[in-house]
Amino acid sequence: MKFRPLHDRVVVRRITAEEKTLGGIIIPDTAKEKPMEGEIIAAGPGARNEQGQVVKLDVKTGDRVLFGKWSGTEVKLDGEELLIMKESDIMGIVEGSAATTAKAA
Repeated sequence: MKFRPLHDRVVVRRITAEEKTLGGIIIPDTAKEKPMEGEIIAAGPGARNEQGQVVKLDVKTGDRVLFGKWSGTEVKLDGEELLIMKESDIMGIVEGSAATTAKAA
């Protein structure tokens, strides 16, 4: 199934943090906080301004972003847990590092 967000909404896949500390301690799932970093997998066309013109989004598919801990709405699409949020919930784009997803191999 394909999903296309409307207006200024984006679909984000969380990027999970390292499961082990630098000291080698493994962190169980119950003790982990939800990651606040993700990859944009779909973006809407943009919001309309007061004149009715579409203002394009600053983020695009493939961007690695930081967002608030409680941002967005969690949904399950094609068996994958994703977030749908407004662009304004995104704090910034992480540049200079390739986005790595936490898909089970």
